[in-house]
Amino acid sequence: MKSTEEKKNSFVMKVKQLLDPVLMRLEKIDSKIDGKDRVTRPMYYRNEDLKKIFGFSNNTIIKYRQTGVLPFTKLGDIFLYDSSKIDKILHGNEIK
Repeated sequence: MKSTEEKKNSFVMKVKQLLDPVLMRLEKIDSKIDGKDRVTRPMYYRNEDLKKIFGFSNNTIIKYRQTGVLPFTKLGDIFLYDSSKIDKILHGNEIK
């Protein structure tokens, strides 16, 4: 007949066997969150990005480009907006 200590150790081992795979999965998920799988911001936005992210209309984007509010680079027919410059504009217009 098993002693109380043996029963306790047997129970602990069974629980450990159940929890080990769960802990391994959690560590894998945690490494993905902290590691390379994190979503990064693009270096440049396109017109469609500005519409989705900031709710700009086509006319607003054109007006901001023409008045110099929105710095841009033109590559063929594509307008590109440096995301770091947009961040600076947003921080510069922050109301405190």
